[in-house]
Amino acid sequence: MPARQHVAFVWLRVAVALLLFIHGAARVSDGTVDDFGVFFTLSGFPFGAACAWTITLVELAGGAALAAGFLVIPLCFWFAVQLAAGIALIHAKAGWFVVGAGRNGVEYSVLLIAALASLAIYQSGARR
Repeated sequence: MPARQHVAFVWLRVAVALLLFIHGAARVSDGTVDDFGVFFTLSGFPFGAACAWTITLVELAGGAALAAGFLVIPLCFWFAVQLAAGIALIHAKAGWFVVGAGRNGVEYSVLLIAALASLAIYQSGARR
């Protein structure tokens, strides 16, 4: 793989990983992981608190691992599914825009899913 492409891949991987890590870190720092669990329970998911803590811990540990280049493909898949679930459960009803013409929409999650898919595709080709 050419050096410039590799540098671009690493920059994108670290940036996406950092965004996901910060999401989990903010939830821990704000003390809202249990509230997130209540949301899951009220949405009909069993073991809401366990779901919330699992997602949060994967954002932390998985974000760090992704930034370091470990388990890139499975973590990209996990995070893409997680973001798609967030779209279905929360963001879709708010529309497209996150800011500007709307609030809390899907555009940010869609961009992250596209970035994760690109990282996974690139990583799968890098092994050859």
